[in-house]
Amino acid sequence: MSAERARSWQQSSPAQRPQQQQTKRQVKVKVNKKTWITPGEKVLYAVFSLVILAAAAYFVTFAASTYNVNRDLEALDSEISHQQVANKDLTYEVKELSKPERIIDIARDAGLKVQSAKVKEANKVSE
Repeated sequence: MSAERARSWQQSSPAQRPQQQQTKRQVKVKVNKKTWITPGEKVLYAVFSLVILAAAAYFVTFAASTYNVNRDLEALDSEISHQQVANKDLTYEVKELSKPERIIDIARDAGLKVQSAKVKEANKVSE
């Protein structure tokens, strides 16, 4: 029996040693985590985002320049309408000042003899 015990002890002894060593060893296993977005997709998303931002900046700049042009156009339109009103007023004033009665009164005040039959309204000469 002692021989059997010795054999059983020899057989069980090497089996127990590797188990003890395995439990003491820390096995480092590298776990590959799957990412949701690959690096190539990240680059594509970044480029796409930059294109979208550049387009948005261009649209805002274009809208601002269009607004400035429209504002200047409205200012010019209002200036033109004021100038047209001033021109109409001056045309009316020219007609009032070129009346024959007024010319005769000014001539008499200056001491001139005026024959009313010869006084005519001055008209524009067309070329």
